[in-house]
Parts: sequence; C-alpha cells; structure tokens
Amino acid sequence: MDKAARIKKEENKLKRIFRDLPENKKRTVEGLIKRAAFMRASLEDFEEDLDANGFVEEFRQGEKQEPYERKRPAADLYNTMNTSYQKIIKQLTDLLPEEKQERDELLDFLGGGGR
Repeated sequence: MDKAARIKKEENKLKRIFRDLPENKKRTVEGLIKRAAFMRASLEDFEEDLDANGFVEEFRQGEKQEPYERKRPAADLYNTMNTSYQKIIKQLTDLLPEEKQERDELLDFLGGGGR
C-alpha cells in the first residue's frame, strides 16, 4: 500500500475512535489526527529503512582518515518523529472519556508495545 493510502487508512481509524467527541473538541482533534496519521506512515517507512540498512553507517571525514561508525541520519529522524508521535497520541487519548479509554483499541495498540 502506498504512503498516501496508509495515511488515509490511519486517519479514518482515528476519526472513528474520536467520532463521539463534542464539536468543540473535534476541531482540535482534526489537526492532531492528520499529524498522527502522517507520522505513523512515515515511522513505518523509517522502520523498513532501518531494518534494511541499520542504525549506524561507516563514515569517513576525508580520504586519508580512518572510517568510523556513526548513527545514520534516518535513525535520528526516526527517534525524533517517534517521540512527537507518542506525544500526539497521548494528547488524543487524554481527550477521550475515561470509559472509552479503557476499551479503546488505540490504547490496546499503545499498551501492546508497538507494531
């Protein structure tokens, strides 16, 4: 599935979870849902890249310098985006009524440790 389709699928899933919110909260949630869906799809892409290419790479400052291992830029981007994604998901789940939080599939996903 291409990235745009994965983003749309995630957006729809999150919209279903938050459909019963009052109108004033729905406006706030719409932007968070869009960001969360994009981040989720992007994180999946980063994970594929990191699985295939690793978190470190051999790097050489110059031709005469000895190479050394350094963290790949994709690893830094992944870590930063993952932290932001978790914060957005926390903001979203905090908007849910408590009884819905207890049985929500999104929380099951988060409690299950990821993908």
